[in-house]
Amino acid sequence: MNSADSQNITVIELQTHAMNFLHQRGLPAQTALPTLTGQLISLEELDCGFGLQKYLVRLLTYLPGTTVAKITCSPQILYDVGKMAATLDTVLLQMEHPNISVLQREDFIWNLASVPLLNQYIHVMDGDPVQKVVQAVMEQYQIQVVPKLPLFRKCINHGDFNDHNLLVKPDGPSKYEISGILDFGDMSSGYFIFELAITIMYMMIESPNPVDVGGPVVAGWESVFPLNEAERDSLYLLVLCRFSQSLVLARHAVIQQPENEEYLMITARTGVRLLCRLWELGKDEVERIWFQSAAQLSKP
Repeated sequence: MNSADSQNITVIELQTHAMNFLHQRGLPAQTALPTLTGQLISLEELDCGFGLQKYLVRLLTYLPGTTVAKITCSPQILYDVGKMAATLDTVLLQMEHPNISVLQREDFIWNLASVPLLNQYIHVMDGDPVQKVVQAVMEQYQIQVVPKLPLFRKCINHGDFNDHNLLVKPDGPSKYEISGILDFGDMSSGYFIFELAITIMYMMIESPNPVDVGGPVVAGWESVFPLNEAERDSLYLLVLCRFSQSLVLARHAVIQQPENEEYLMITARTGVRLLCRLWELGKDEVERIWFQSAAQLSKP
């Protein structure tokens, strides 16, 4: 782990525990292999070119497969991705750990509960017409989502269920099955509906027909965890919130680390276009597309 993440051993221990827990219950997560002394994590002092610093070191099992980002996603794989995301959150509900409270990462900027915190970064969008959309989305979050938070069902979120963190392997001539879930670094306490919104947003990024992605993902999700009225009503806006987070935080990170611009802007470049498209279509139209197609796919 990098030197900053290495300061927080409790969080890393919990992430490692969660991966093992999921693996024991049949989900394709990596597991940490013990050191010679039986530790899953070791704190080592190393010089990586910045002087001696302390780094947490883990050895993880290898998962074969191709990232979802590299394949064309059929409705079948999108359905499976939705189903896997819901399964993961449902299984994590059963996880116990003495330090589970460290997942209540109050000011964790990537949590969908932290949308109001984007205000302190919004200046990075100055002069960009998309700033208006982001500000409108943030306003709607306060009006539409905040009052419904008590109605959302709680869980632990993976928080970064994206096309680069999911592996697939061929399953017959034309189908794929999910063979890996990577990167538990954004795990935090949240709500089931947050995970679904994050998943839809990231599955839209590489899709040739991004607006149609929501339907099969929702259908797969609801085969495991049917949404309640408040959750269903907030989904559109939460997807827009995740696009907004991605955009603003990527721009902010580029200012900090200009040499990393290409990597940092992967999601944001396409994200701008999709955020504007969803905003123009509007809530009613996007929900109609998602929920009608989900209903079709859910028919036996």
